[in-house]
Amino acid sequence: MTLPVAVLGGGAFGTALAVALAQAGPVTLWARDAAAIAAAGENRRRLPGIPLPAAVTVTDDLACAAAAPVLLLALPMQALAGFLADQAARLEGRALVACCKGLELATGAGATALIARACPAATPAVLTGPAFAADVARGLPAALTLACRDPAAGERLQARLATPALRLYRSTDTTGAELGGALKNVVAIAAGIAIGAGLGESARAALVTRGYAEMLRLALALGARAETLAGLSGLGDLVLTATSERSRNFAHGRALGEGRAPDPAATVEGVATARALPALAARLGVEMPVAATVDLVCRGRLSVGAAAERLLARPLKPE
Repeated sequence: MTLPVAVLGGGAFGTALAVALAQAGPVTLWARDAAAIAAAGENRRRLPGIPLPAAVTVTDDLACAAAAPVLLLALPMQALAGFLADQAARLEGRALVACCKGLELATGAGATALIARACPAATPAVLTGPAFAADVARGLPAALTLACRDPAAGERLQARLATPALRLYRSTDTTGAELGGALKNVVAIAAGIAIGAGLGESARAALVTRGYAEMLRLALALGARAETLAGLSGLGDLVLTATSERSRNFAHGRALGEGRAPDPAATVEGVATARALPALAARLGVEMPVAATVDLVCRGRLSVGAAAERLLARPLKPE
């Protein structure tokens, strides 16, 4: 029997997951604007042009949606802790699969740590990797990492959430999967700044490479496995978001590099992640100059020109 699944969050990625997973069984999509989505037969605001399959039920009744044993949390990272605290009684005992990327600004914690804190009887997992919502919704081929510390639970989730076009690779390294998805956003902002400022493709390649080295240093310091960062949730996602104009984080950085105001309506998780990193890196004794520079530029405390000078003036050292 196919496990019922609910997606909590009617943004672009949440809607895309509901559309994709409907191939394998019924899916409930919880969204605040459920009435408008149901009436239109698509999420015109977040994912226009993609019709919802008949197997997707859209509701604004959270109690109804949360009754499913498998819940995909497609919520902004900075809203996750509050949502979990408010709805813990409803969510307890479920498989809770975080589909957001980032670190909580207040604590530097990842999504599975927040889930475990709020719902200790739940099964935390994370679904992350290189996939744009529109591609997933259209059934284009994509591959993601599904990380769950419980191997048996991870295997069950993998079987339910994989589709013919959406290939899932299983891992027990939730720390590595979360950090890859969170930290690559910061590097993508750096890549966007470089292109926007006219610094060239070579500068972008250097920033992505050195940014990846920072990702790996921090992840290893927090107990992640190097191979996880070299996989879909780390390097794979970094390649996508640091090179595509469709990446919100890259677009944010490009606007900064061009001296324009970034889109205020876009959810750019890398900005909050960059702000959370200096304290975390300092506590662990990890050097992260690219991430620290991105934070300063995003907060308007350092110009793009000064940022480039700051990084280029660092002492020479072995690779």
